[in-house]
Amino acid sequence: MTRFITRTVGILAAGFIGLAIAVNAAAQQADKLKVRMDWTPWGVQAAMHLAQHKGWFSAAGLDVALEDGNGSVTTVQIVGGGDQFDLGHAALASMMIARDKGLPVKAVAVFARLSDIGLLVPKEAGIKGPKDLKGRKVAYTAGSLEAPFIDAFLASGGVKRGDLELINVDAAGKASTYAAGRADAAFSTIPFFLPVVSQTRPSDAIRFADYNLNMPSFGLFATEAKLAAKREPIARFASVVAASWQYIYNGHEGEAVDAIVAQRPQAKLDKAILRAQIDALKGFFQLPAPEGQLLGAPVAADFAVAVKTLTDVGLIKSIKDGNDFFVPGMVRAAAGVPK
Repeated sequence: MTRFITRTVGILAAGFIGLAIAVNAAAQQADKLKVRMDWTPWGVQAAMHLAQHKGWFSAAGLDVALEDGNGSVTTVQIVGGGDQFDLGHAALASMMIARDKGLPVKAVAVFARLSDIGLLVPKEAGIKGPKDLKGRKVAYTAGSLEAPFIDAFLASGGVKRGDLELINVDAAGKASTYAAGRADAAFSTIPFFLPVVSQTRPSDAIRFADYNLNMPSFGLFATEAKLAAKREPIARFASVVAASWQYIYNGHEGEAVDAIVAQRPQAKLDKAILRAQIDALKGFFQLPAPEGQLLGAPVAADFAVAVKTLTDVGLIKSIKDGNDFFVPGMVRAAAGVPK
């Protein structure tokens, strides 16, 4: 009997050791990816937090670390200029401008295909376009992406800067300035800004994209060196995120909100604002995706338009071929992510 017990314990111990080795081996086989976000947690990051929360990255053989950012321009500079991160998530116009200046970065996925920047105006204010800004006080941030497009936007309505009062406001204080009524309108990122200010000052948005000022917005990018070294893991990551966005917009927005809050509990996020941001973003995705393409796959025509937009305002000077700014074939059907 003693010999039987000893033998059984030995078999069980060997089994546990074998299981531990197998688990450890699986963990070691997972490809590590470190991703720099565009900003602190908000709705545009929903798909990544949901994939992390649901274990979809792990199921794809990925060990993913998501790090918050403090602006798309900064994210592009940090990811493009160093080796610390494998991918960046940012407004891709910033990436295009940086590539034109020599930073070796390229887009691998595009989620918001329409430019997210524009003008926020109070409801019932009678501001329907640039021509209605004459005599108004309008807030903007000089160092932000919207600034170079303001003159072109105004010109589309036959307006010049001298016809209105432009007030330069720090990005951190722009929402409060506008919400408190100290400006009649404000230039900013629509899907982030609109849900925040509408809580105290119900507002509408006028998109730059509707005034021939379009370019891809939020998506994923990487350096050429990282693409050479980690192409397959990066493709798997982009594919899972794209499938996660499709899942969200198939009626699972609430799950996405819960995932962001669960992944960033210290941020004390407002679920109502997160949901409103996710809802506001949907119009910038241009769903459904073009026939024969998956959501997230870069569209060549979008980048051709972006080159013209950015060239016309002097932000791109050298690269004229839109295909030079993205890598095709990185977004594929992702197994393990439900529809």
